[in-house]
Amino acid sequence: MERSDGIGKADEAAGAAEVLDHPLPEGVRHRVIAVVADAFGGLTMAELPPQLRQYARFTPSRRAKFAGNAMAAALESHTLFRQRVAERLRETQPELAEALESGSPPAAADPLDVAAAAYVLRPVGWVKLVAAAGEEALRARAERADEDAAREIRRLREELTEARAAARAEGDRIRTELEAARKEAEKAQRKLRSSLSDVRRGEAAVRKAAAELESVRAAAAAEKAAAESETRRLKARLAETEAALEASRRAAREGRSVEDMRVRLLLDTVLDAAQGLRRELALPPASMRPADTVDAVEPGRMTPKDIASRALSETDPALLDQLLALPQAHLVVDGYNVTKTGYPTMPLEKQRLRLLGGLAVLAAQTGAEMTCVFDGAELAAPVLLAPPRGVRVLFSKPGQTADELIRQLVRAEPPGRPVVVVSTDREVADGVARAGARPVASALLLKRLSRT
Repeated sequence: MERSDGIGKADEAAGAAEVLDHPLPEGVRHRVIAVVADAFGGLTMAELPPQLRQYARFTPSRRAKFAGNAMAAALESHTLFRQRVAERLRETQPELAEALESGSPPAAADPLDVAAAAYVLRPVGWVKLVAAAGEEALRARAERADEDAAREIRRLREELTEARAAARAEGDRIRTELEAARKEAEKAQRKLRSSLSDVRRGEAAVRKAAAELESVRAAAAAEKAAAESETRRLKARLAETEAALEASRRAAREGRSVEDMRVRLLLDTVLDAAQGLRRELALPPASMRPADTVDAVEPGRMTPKDIASRALSETDPALLDQLLALPQAHLVVDGYNVTKTGYPTMPLEKQRLRLLGGLAVLAAQTGAEMTCVFDGAELAAPVLLAPPRGVRVLFSKPGQTADELIRQLVRAEPPGRPVVVVSTDREVADGVARAGARPVASALLLKRLSRT
């Protein structure tokens, strides 16, 4: 709709100068968003504000749903966009637009539609029209609420009347049923009294029979308990006898096996020692004469001083070789005592592996029996270890030290067998020496292993 007269433009300018000092009523805001959503279809992409161009392809309903806030903000902040929407409104609702711009809105029109059109067109007095529409909407809402409340009250009153009538009918029915139930209860009570009398007589007979049965059960239980007690006593004596017999048999078997083992080991030691002496002392039969036994110094022979100089010191590794060369020699090593003497900074696992590797080589060279003992208290978890060939690896049990296990090993050997114990611990050395073993220092073994 064209407006070329100067008066229309002056009115529009005057209306645009008016400012709404409070938010749009909710109903008016929804109608304004609907008007802007309908006007999108008649505007080009260039005529739309940048923030609304992403909604240009939406349908009017989706546009009103997802872009309502953006459209309301653009309508308020972009005057040119509002004017374009107003032109579209004049084209779609010319009568309403003309009536508003003339200052006489139609009385039959919806106040919300009038307020929305006035907000877009901005005629003179549009702020009053928006406010009036808001008040009208509030009044209409209040009237609808009053009508709904009145209808709800009427409905509740009708339900209350029906409930009271139903309650009276239900009360009459219940009183009738109660009277019938009272008569039935009186009849039942008479039958109950008669039945109770019969029950009491029956209970008396049952109590008498139960007392007799209980006396019989008590006698039977006493006899059964006596029989079970005698059976348990006989079973206990039988178990004790069998256990004693088995213990005596086991002790006899173990005693024979341990003693046989000790005797055979000692016999092997004596035989090996005799063979070694025979090899060491074997001389031609005619080369020795009684005169040769006279103590004297002959030319070219070694003097007693020279013989003394051949004795080995306690720190000479050759001493360990001589001890291990004895028949049936058994070398017992205090593991951690040796490793912490030779390489204390290494982790325990690497200490064990290094020592056991050296002992395996020494066992292969000498053929002697070797046992390496470690303290189990040093371990945080069980050790998964494959013992090297020729070396027995033992860990002390919980509550037991490696020193105690070494002393047990020495005591288990038969008297006369050469046992060598490697430990720097003076208490261990003294203890094994009293048991007949030969103690040597850890440094001596470390020197010997360094030569392998």
